[in-house]
Amino acid sequence: MRSASLSLAAAGVAATNASALESVPSDSVSSAKIRFGLIADLHHDFTFDAPERLKAFIAEMNRVKPDFVLELGDFCCPVEKNKVIADIWNGFSGPKYHVIGNHEMDQGCTRKQVVSFWGIPGRYYSFDRNGFHFIVMDTNAPNLKDSREKYPAGVDAEQLEWLSRDLASTQLPTIVFGHHGFDNTAVRNRESVRILLENTHSREGHGKVVAVFSGHFHADYYNLINGIHYVQVNSATYQWWGDKIHNDSFGAEAEKAHPLIKYMTFYKNPLWALIEIRGDGILEIQGKKTSWLGKSPQDLNLTEHAWEYPSVPSVSSRKLRLL
Repeated sequence: MRSASLSLAAAGVAATNASALESVPSDSVSSAKIRFGLIADLHHDFTFDAPERLKAFIAEMNRVKPDFVLELGDFCCPVEKNKVIADIWNGFSGPKYHVIGNHEMDQGCTRKQVVSFWGIPGRYYSFDRNGFHFIVMDTNAPNLKDSREKYPAGVDAEQLEWLSRDLASTQLPTIVFGHHGFDNTAVRNRESVRILLENTHSREGHGKVVAVFSGHFHADYYNLINGIHYVQVNSATYQWWGDKIHNDSFGAEAEKAHPLIKYMTFYKNPLWALIEIRGDGILEIQGKKTSWLGKSPQDLNLTEHAWEYPSVPSVSSRKLRLL
């Protein structure tokens, strides 16, 4: 479930958790306004209430009517029995986009099947909306030097070449989505990706890429690296602990039906984020907070940093100035 520890020091980058609201000129950012909803790591195949969580997200998005919604991967395997998830998702009345997560390839599934299941243009693609350019990346490329990796995390050479061309083809401020982030050690060739994202120019000397959103780590954190905001969107459902714990909150019958739930602590209510980019150059994240369903990490005698970033049942609200 976790392919690497998170160590920014090991990654050799300069990062900060500051709010990034310094006095940076905002006239370098498009005056267009856009809103989009993000949800990550629903994990229908592992859990017992994913449909209800997704229904809550779709109902809220239909109420607030963002320009589009996007899921950041690890939603469900592309198999017939999971069409219930696709049907709920397709209940959103506006445009919908998908990122391929590593667990979509469980049950012997392929990335090609994921593309077909969701009807997306490809395993990576881009689109424009309201004066912004959006890039969806596939971060699941196999490791050619180690085929034993169960869940490889990388960006293949073909996609890197496409990314370079795609970035060169637009003059719009650009936002990137991927299942794994590039601000930690998850993606093995993350530096190659960051170099491409950073070495672009179109906005008064600033790079085109202003933000990267990712899932995968079931955590709530943010980094600013070389002028790009990297935002981790917490899982809609749970925090994974593995065999560090046996969470017996849900009983033997539930564990028999869903064998992995004993290794998780669940969020009481689903988490997601609504993103708004204002005309004054502020990117505002409207997050959600809840409590634990059943036993919390503290109840299970886990320390705050027992699993990489602190485990919290929330997506933080933030205001970030686009540099």
